[in-house]
Amino acid sequence: MKSVIVIGMGRFGRRLASKMAELGNDVMIVDQSESLIDELAPNFTDAHIGDCRIEGVLRSLGVNNFDICFVTIGENFQSSLEITSLLKELGAKYVVSKAVSEIQSKFLLRCGADEVVLPEREMADKLAFKHNAKNVFDYIEISPEYAIYEIPINASWIGNSISTLNIRRMHGINILAIKNQGELKPLPGPDYHFIADDHMVVIGKAADVIKVSAGV
Repeated sequence: MKSVIVIGMGRFGRRLASKMAELGNDVMIVDQSESLIDELAPNFTDAHIGDCRIEGVLRSLGVNNFDICFVTIGENFQSSLEITSLLKELGAKYVVSKAVSEIQSKFLLRCGADEVVLPEREMADKLAFKHNAKNVFDYIEISPEYAIYEIPINASWIGNSISTLNIRRMHGINILAIKNQGELKPLPGPDYHFIADDHMVVIGKAADVIKVSAGV
């Protein structure tokens, strides 16, 4: 369990804070809107109304005590820069700031952000890949070259084992898990025999995964 603070309760901030709380973390939310905080407060460990561009406000929240400080302000980039910088000056351990462009990302990193996320770009990339590649059910990029994918097995694989098919050598992918009817079997052994409706969670290069998912 981690202690986190999420500053800015726009759509992205609300979703992030809710998911962090759902995963069992202590979550404080902060926004300038009194009505918004009143609405959301019952769902979180703590909630505050305040302008985090003011050093005294941030200091009063004890930002140096949180494991992660998220700055999720999207509509006012100047505010995001100021808050990111102040957080680091006040001793915040790890600051994650939201950006909407590569230029904003560079400025936030220069102002002290430990990590910058571009949710719109990342969602667009994921959506484009998912709908471009045949039979890709999910996709998580982990580097410019590699990603994790959920894909169905080839029909011809049913009844055969992972070792018999020599998946890694023949197709250039590593199987992380087998998924069937919502049940997940992590790290299947080489003697695992594929059955109908199996999906694989694999790590590999896009070109290799696309070939497998297309049955090539």
